[in-house]
Amino acid sequence: MPNFQKSLYTFASLKRQHYMNQRLTEIEEALLPGEFLNSDHQSVIDYAKETTSGVKDPIEQIQALFLDIRERFRYDPYNLNLNREAVKSSHLLTRNHGYCIEKSGLLVSTARVLGIPGRMAFANVKNHIGTAKLEAILKTNLLVFHGYAEIYLHDRWIKLAPIFNKSLCEKLNVDTLEFDGENDAVFQEFDHSGGQFMEYIHEYGSFNDVPYEMFIGELAKHYPHLAHHLLKMEDLNLQIT
Repeated sequence: MPNFQKSLYTFASLKRQHYMNQRLTEIEEALLPGEFLNSDHQSVIDYAKETTSGVKDPIEQIQALFLDIRERFRYDPYNLNLNREAVKSSHLLTRNHGYCIEKSGLLVSTARVLGIPGRMAFANVKNHIGTAKLEAILKTNLLVFHGYAEIYLHDRWIKLAPIFNKSLCEKLNVDTLEFDGENDAVFQEFDHSGGQFMEYIHEYGSFNDVPYEMFIGELAKHYPHLAHHLLKMEDLNLQIT
C-alpha cells in the first residue's frame, strides 16, 4: 500500500475511533442519575425492578415499563406542581397522575436503573383535539416544552412517550400509543376520523436531565399571563382547574 494510502487509512481509523469514543461518552452519560431523573433513588430502583420482575430482555423491559407508566399514572395537565422536588421521578411515584415530563422522565430513570441508556427530549406541540379547557387557560393550543423519552436500543435512540393513558385516548378518539420494541412511539398524528391530532412545531433537543430553568423560562415566555406564578420556580404549586 502506498504511503499516502496508509496515511489516509490511519487518519480514517483515528477519526472512526474518535467518534466511537464520543458515542461511548454519550451513552455513559445517559446512564448517570440526575437531580430530576434520579435513578439512584430507592423508590425508583424498586419500581423499575418490580415492574420488570422476571423479564430479562432489555426491549421487553422497556415495553413493560412503557405500558405500566402509561396506565398507572393518569395524564393530568390541570394539576401542576412545578417546584424542583415535584419534577423528580421519585415524586411521581407518590401519586397516581402526572404530565408529560414526569411520565417520560420516569421511563428514562427506570431504564437507567436497568442499565439501559436514556435521556429526555423536549418540543413545542400543537394539540388540535380535546384541549378547549386547557386552551382557555393557556390562551393558545401550543403546548410548550412537551417532554418525551429517548431510549437507546438496537444501537440507536428510540423516541417514546408513555403519556396518554388508554381511557384518555378512547375519549379523544385516537389510538393508544404502543411500543412494538422497534419503532418510535412518540405521538398520534391523526384521530380515527382522519383529523389532525398533534403537530410538533419546535424541538429543543436532547438532555441528560430536565433543564429546569429553561423549562420554567420557556413556559413563562409563551404564557406571559402565568409568568408571575411560573417564575417563582421554588415552592410553586400551580393548580389549574
